[in-house]
Amino acid sequence: MDTLTRRKFLRLTAGTVAVGASASLLSVDEIAQAAISRPLAAGTPILVMVTLYGGNDGLNTVIPYTDPIYFSSRPDISYSPETMLPLDAELALNPAMKNLKLLWDQKKVAIVRGVGYPNPDRSHFSSMAKWQSASPTNQINTGWLGRWIDGQAEDSMLAISLGSVLPPLFAGAKRSGSVLPLGGLLIPKGSIGQNCLKLASKSRTDSPLMAAAATSMRNLFSVSSTVQPILKAPAPSIPDLPTVNGGNAGGDSDLAQQLDVVSKLISAGAPTRVWSVSLGGFDTHANEANAQAELLGVVSDSISRFFAQLKSTTRASDVTVVVYSEFGRRVVGNGSQGTDHGTSGPMFVIGDRVAGGFYGDQPSLKNLIKGDLAVTTDFRDVYATLLEGVLKSPVEPVLGKWAGRTKFLNA
Repeated sequence: MDTLTRRKFLRLTAGTVAVGASASLLSVDEIAQAAISRPLAAGTPILVMVTLYGGNDGLNTVIPYTDPIYFSSRPDISYSPETMLPLDAELALNPAMKNLKLLWDQKKVAIVRGVGYPNPDRSHFSSMAKWQSASPTNQINTGWLGRWIDGQAEDSMLAISLGSVLPPLFAGAKRSGSVLPLGGLLIPKGSIGQNCLKLASKSRTDSPLMAAAATSMRNLFSVSSTVQPILKAPAPSIPDLPTVNGGNAGGDSDLAQQLDVVSKLISAGAPTRVWSVSLGGFDTHANEANAQAELLGVVSDSISRFFAQLKSTTRASDVTVVVYSEFGRRVVGNGSQGTDHGTSGPMFVIGDRVAGGFYGDQPSLKNLIKGDLAVTTDFRDVYATLLEGVLKSPVEPVLGKWAGRTKFLNA
């Protein structure tokens, strides 16, 4: 019989789960049990990070619909003005984002324009690393939220990412956030499960890496059968889910499923301050108009559904959602009805705590930098505001002596 060891456990999971600095793989059961035993106090702010992987085209998301340069630069992938969703006299949302427009009309959406970092890098990997580490110039091995986690009391449920791999965003120097697989976990039964429980026990002879693996396994198996019904239960009710053109806002998608799980666990009182979810597919080198619109529709509908679910609970006003991508796209289309990697783009900050409106300067289409939009807002200005205003934490341990702020939150 092939014997399961901690070393083998590490080897088998290395490709799918980042153990990191004491990262934990959690079951929904464990989170739900914590919600019962130590629920998050009502009124405690909660941050939900939504990462759009691939480089979302900001120019076709928040569109300068009265600027002729927009239409002449990308004739194959620009939208007709009558289909756009005007936000003011100059900018409009992508036609697929009708439900986000409803939240904008309620003054619950802040759009931060021209967000990026100095000397932009068009590589997916290095650009996302800079966004998630908040270190544009020096390569470091911790995420900005991982450094925040380092400064908090140790708690495997403090920050949770939906999926199978811990994002660099949550990697700290001393400890890291946790991972929750989207569908929950099937805990082995019989001798295999018993063997795993033994491997999860503490040992004074463990190396730091083996101790981290044991901690992860203890978290994984500790409450496997206690509160499983919370995952099987429906998401919070959505009595006032907006409808657009006869259809509701809750179209099924992986992002919608991730946010459904988050809404269930927030509503149950999970002691989690930060959540991370994601959607890929934004690397639109071809057929952008159709592909991006479909993806932005998923983002818009999923977030609208999420807030509608929370509205039936006591937690709706506690939650702030942030949407970002690693870079925007080039201004001029690429000849394949798509766009190539660019620089700055808009960020969305959404929730009851948000002072809705535009923040930061809109990059000019007349004054491009080597064919790209200028960066008018440093992402650290946004992070600093989130740290102080949502996480109620000092900025310096995370970002150093960073003075910039983008004040998109209500006082």
